[in-house]
Amino acid sequence: MTAPLSILLASGSPRRRELLSLTGLSFMPIAVNIDETLLAGESAGAYTLRLSQHKARTALSLAQGYDLVLAADTTVADGDTVLGKPADAAEAWAMLRRLRGRTHQVYTALTLIHVPTGQQVSEVAVTDVPMRPYTDAEIAAYIASGDPFDKAGGYAIQHAGFRPAILRSGCFANVVGLPLCHLLRALRRLGLAAPAGVPAACQAFFAYSCDVTGVILVEESEGDQGHRIKASQQNHGQK
Repeated sequence: MTAPLSILLASGSPRRRELLSLTGLSFMPIAVNIDETLLAGESAGAYTLRLSQHKARTALSLAQGYDLVLAADTTVADGDTVLGKPADAAEAWAMLRRLRGRTHQVYTALTLIHVPTGQQVSEVAVTDVPMRPYTDAEIAAYIASGDPFDKAGGYAIQHAGFRPAILRSGCFANVVGLPLCHLLRALRRLGLAAPAGVPAACQAFFAYSCDVTGVILVEESEGDQGHRIKASQQNHGQK
C-alpha cells in the first residue's frame, strides 16, 4: 500500500488548519515569517502569489521527512487598493466602513512543493464578495470582539455574530483562506492522488452550495501559467 502523503503546512492560521483537516491529509503546521511588504505597482493577485511562493520556499528547509510543503496567502482588495490586517481599532473601522454595502475581491494563492523532487505548482483563486449594509453599531461590536485584527480586510466571512458578507456564488473556502478544490487540482498537477469527498465535506462544513467546484476540478493540460490565469478568470465572482 502507498503511504499517505505528509504535508508541512507553512501557516500558523487556525482557519487554514481547520480547512486542511477536511481533506483527511496528514499535516504539521508551522508558522513562517517573511517580509510581506507590497511592492510598488504590484497587483493584488501578483502580491498574493509572490507571498505564497516565498512562504513555501522558506519552509522547504524545514521539510525533511515530509512529502509536501503547502503555503498560502490571502489578500483583500478593493479596486487597486490592497487591504491588509488592521493595526488597531481605528484602521478596522476604516476598512469595514469602506467595504460596507459594496463588492470587493479576495485572492488566495497556494503553493505546493514536492519535497523529494523540488517540483513546485501554484494556484490563485479570486472571489467577488458582496458586503451587506451592516450598521456602525455592528462594526463596534465586532471590533470589540477582537476578531478583526488578524484578518485581511478586517473581517472573517464565517464569523457567527457578524456575518458581514452575502456570498451566493464562488468559493467560500477561498474567502476563509484555503481554496480546497484548487489544492486538489494542484495535487493532480504534481501527479499525486487527490483525496476523495473533499468538495462535499467543504460544502457541508460551511452549509454552502458551491457553484464552481466542477469548473475548478475539470481536467486540463495547460502549464502552470495557463492554470493560474484560467483559475482567476473562471472563478471571478469569489473572495
